[in-house]
This record gives sequence, structure tokens and C-alpha cells, in this order.
Amino acid sequence: MSIEQENVKLIEQMFAAFDRGDIPAVLGMVAEDADWQSPVTGAVSSEIPWARLRRGRAEVADFFRELNELMQIEKMETGAYTAQGDRVVVEGTNRGTVRATGRPYQHDWVMVLTMSHGQIARMRHYYDTADILAACRG
Repeated sequence: MSIEQENVKLIEQMFAAFDRGDIPAVLGMVAEDADWQSPVTGAVSSEIPWARLRRGRAEVADFFRELNELMQIEKMETGAYTAQGDRVVVEGTNRGTVRATGRPYQHDWVMVLTMSHGQIARMRHYYDTADILAACRG
């Protein structure tokens, strides 16, 4: 199996764990010194406080805790995977509900994940936050 195939397999396992709600398993795939940002944005809003750079596995755990407190993710679907060397790019869609308002959101996204020693060392999640902001504002 090529390094690219191994990396895609790990990312597929990460999404499967996320779908099961098994965040400890997801965190087990994240490097101790990971560099993580979702969504990638320079304008952090109080309505999406999880949208900031995280450094290290403990801060990634905080990301998932904050996200879960505010959002009910109903479905995160992956589409195409593209891998080259230590990098995997995943395209997908996401839908859910803002817990505070009960309003739904849905958007397409792209994740760029960089692997190191069989773990996720860097993750960048790109999506337009307009739908989430609209759902937050009711």
C-alpha cells in the first residue's frame, strides 16, 4: 500500500469515528502537536467561536467540545479524496442545526490534511461561514 493510500485510509477512519460520535478515537489520530483550524478565516465571530487556530491535541479536543455545545451536526458527507505525498484533500458537504436557534445550515467544504508519522499533523477546513452565521442569527 502506498503512503497516499495509507493516508487516505486514516482520514476515512477519522470520518467514520466522527460519524459514530467517537471523538476520543478522532483525537487518537491527531498528532500531539497538531496545527488545526476550522474554518480557516481571519475574522473570528462571537457566533462561531470554534473558528480559531488550535495548537496541540488538547486544543483540538476543545474545538470539538465547543462545536458540539453550539451545533448539532446531522451529516458530514465526504466526496472526493485527493492524496499526494503527506497531504490529503477531501471535498464534502455538511448540514446541521444551530442549537440556540434551532435553525438549519448546510454548506460544501474542503479539508486539507497533512500527515506525519501516521497521524494528522495539520488540518485546514475551508468553507463559507455565511450559512452558519445566518442560522445563528435566526
